[in-house]
Amino acid sequence: MKKVFGQHKPFFVFLFKFLMFYLLITMLYKFFLNSYSIERKEVDAITTHVANQTKNTFVFFGKDCKLFKHEFEASFKLIYKGKYVARIVEGCNAISVIILFASFVFAFSSNFKKALLFMLIGAMLIYVLNILRIVLLCVSLYYYPQFEHLLHGIVFPLVIYGVVFLLWIIWVTKFSGYGTRVDKK
Repeated sequence: MKKVFGQHKPFFVFLFKFLMFYLLITMLYKFFLNSYSIERKEVDAITTHVANQTKNTFVFFGKDCKLFKHEFEASFKLIYKGKYVARIVEGCNAISVIILFASFVFAFSSNFKKALLFMLIGAMLIYVLNILRIVLLCVSLYYYPQFEHLLHGIVFPLVIYGVVFLLWIIWVTKFSGYGTRVDKK
């Protein structure tokens, strides 16, 4: 066992750092979410912000959009051109994607300041892309509601996770300090 750990120490260090960061940030996020009452159908502040930013993006582009608090659940109804096209729930705020992204960057870092800066820039990029994702998804669902499963379940997640993957590649090859290392024997 000691030999295996010794041979694969970088992997185990990565795995430990990833899991510890992921679990810590996820627990903090769950603690934040628990401050909102599901029974009273309270929507958390981040999801509320995402819903409002989505509406503001529609308005910025001169599109007819209304946002209403859902009367039966903790979410928002998005009305596009007079048609109820989507509901925005906690899972739509991309926080879980940002936590996953940041955990990888943290686990694959040799410089905390550089990692923190990349995490912040990446999180902002993911957040903005997520708002655009919701807007494009709503417009798509307005015109092509029959493709809801394909659009919501496959196409748009593929785009978001594709961007996260590209950010990881950029992090590892350009900024982490690991992409250019050459082991000297």
